[in-house]
Amino acid sequence: MIKDLIGKQLLFFDGAMGTQLQKAGLKTNEVPDFWNITHPDTVRNVHEQYLAAGCDIIKTNSFGCNVFKMEGTGCTVEQVTESAVFHVKEAIKLYKDIKPRYIALSIGPTGKLLKPLGDLDFEDAVNVFKQTISAGVKAGADIILIETMSCTYELKAAVLAAKEFCDLPVIASVTLNEKGKLLTGGGIEAVTALLEGLGVDAIGFNCGFGHEKLMPYIMQVLKISSTPVLFMPNAGLPEIVNGVTQYNTAPEDFAHVLKKSVQEGVWLLGGCCGTTPAHIEALVKKCAGVVPPAIVQKKLTVASSYAKTVAFDTGTVPVIIGERINPTGKPKFRQALKDGDYDYALREGIAQAEQGAGILDVNVGVPGIDEAEVLQSLIQKLQGIVDLPLQIDTADFDAMSKAMRIYNGKPVINSVNGKTSSMDAIFPLVKKYGAVIVALTLDEKGIPQTAQDRIDIAKKILSCAEQYGIGKERFLFDPLTMAVSAGQDNALVTLECVRRLKEMGVKTTLGVSNVSFGLPDREILNSAFLSLALKAGLDAAIINPKTYAPDKEINNDAINALLGKDDQFKMYIEKYGQKAEDSEKPKIKEDAAGISLSDTVLKGLKQEAADSAKQSLEKASPLEVIENELIPALNTVGQRFEHGTIYLPQLLMSAEAAKNAFAVIRNAMGSAADETIGTVIIATV
Repeated sequence: MIKDLIGKQLLFFDGAMGTQLQKAGLKTNEVPDFWNITHPDTVRNVHEQYLAAGCDIIKTNSFGCNVFKMEGTGCTVEQVTESAVFHVKEAIKLYKDIKPRYIALSIGPTGKLLKPLGDLDFEDAVNVFKQTISAGVKAGADIILIETMSCTYELKAAVLAAKEFCDLPVIASVTLNEKGKLLTGGGIEAVTALLEGLGVDAIGFNCGFGHEKLMPYIMQVLKISSTPVLFMPNAGLPEIVNGVTQYNTAPEDFAHVLKKSVQEGVWLLGGCCGTTPAHIEALVKKCAGVVPPAIVQKKLTVASSYAKTVAFDTGTVPVIIGERINPTGKPKFRQALKDGDYDYALREGIAQAEQGAGILDVNVGVPGIDEAEVLQSLIQKLQGIVDLPLQIDTADFDAMSKAMRIYNGKPVINSVNGKTSSMDAIFPLVKKYGAVIVALTLDEKGIPQTAQDRIDIAKKILSCAEQYGIGKERFLFDPLTMAVSAGQDNALVTLECVRRLKEMGVKTTLGVSNVSFGLPDREILNSAFLSLALKAGLDAAIINPKTYAPDKEINNDAINALLGKDDQFKMYIEKYGQKAEDSEKPKIKEDAAGISLSDTVLKGLKQEAADSAKQSLEKASPLEVIENELIPALNTVGQRFEHGTIYLPQLLMSAEAAKNAFAVIRNAMGSAADETIGTVIIATV
């Protein structure tokens, strides 16, 4: 089976189909896939030429075959896809005696943007891909090749469609710009984390801006990927000569560069735009006898959003997981969730990102709400305005499953524990969707008092996970921070667990602030406890990032109290007790006010933009608000996008915020807003 060869045998895909059909007369306004029906002999001839060139895998002429792009052709997705597979089958019959050949069902982008950037729902995208995949599998495809993707969210939808419909090997390939980014801002690390989490059989890079300039990014992915890598570039950059697009990289030059990639570790090769049978023939001959280095399992513990990755290997500097998006002890947030108001959470997300959080914990556990629906909605809204990875924090398995499905990236999941019911529910979800798992050292009997008993539970969790094919690098173990006010040895037990878990080779995390519950001047104790935990090997801390001060001098009174050297905390309470009332007051007001109209646009806050516009109109005329606040803010957004400090999602969210503000301003202008002064045409490419 082809699945057994991927990553063990050098495999060659064919080259371009579209540019070959253009040479045969395909016009710019024609759909190449439709030629499966109207020009079957031409399509089959292209396949035969690539087979004669020596490739192992032929891509079907179905790259654009989806319900959107087939509209108006007079043919169904099923008809075009089935004919695409049939033509490859017929071509292979002429060469089947030479060596085994395989059919890759080519799946390209839908041509639509997914919500919230566009109007296509995530599940609708999954179903669009399933329609093509269903027809291709039924017709006899051997591989699902998802290629030329420029959005991680659409990429995830396509991979899920393939894996939910069939058990064929799935190869997923993206296209990068010259900065090594996708259109929506995702980088190589984010793409790799997502795809490895989803369990694809190979990670690919195709199309783009030419084979030579893609090589540094191929080297980058080889350093972090534990999955076989596909390299399928264009034949250089296109040039327009007498109105005709040409690719001028010679076959020998193309083969020379790709041979280098094989020597570095690439196991699957092929060509995209502009490549010909001559390019593939040169490639096969050039790489004859070359064996790529064996794939090394990197065993990285990595979480990601659509754009950013966080690796839990920072040594003495912990990953800060912001704890503020949690309704516990926040009555206004609890009520807001019941009212369907997400502003509080969005403000906290932005604030924690600005204060240095690496990951945001998201918890909406409030009685009386549909937790699954609210959690999904909040995650999508947060991912629209911040680019940090999220920690999905829920004890509701249904809510966790639905949130993982729509999450754009590889999240952290909080949490699994040693109960059989917990592991049986969560490990299949992690296997399907990919995640870093927070594992709590408790079981059906509760939280053990001793470090040894907690370690035994950790070993039980790892053993069970191994049966699902989940390695220990996917875990953050939380040995549980218990309040020292409830037991003087609680901090010592937790710190001992952290040390022993690190000796086992697993990553660790703690909810730091739990340690100080019921004691005065909690921040002093929290800082001291975090310092001790870091020395024990802690990798991630769930804390309020505003209070995290890595260079802060550690208080000796707090250290003595945490290490059990202050009996019943008598000295600590005597010294800091009079400050208890002040120290327990909230440090952050729940309803942050006064954000300017410019800031609402820069941060993509739609409702706040409308509110701020109303406030601005109380002090200035509509045109003054537009010229002095809206336009400068939009100019700043444009500059940030141009400089690569924000990407398309943030750009569109800022545009939506400005749209809301302008609606308020337009209303204030009255009839003057409807005056027609001419026609304006805006164009883009």
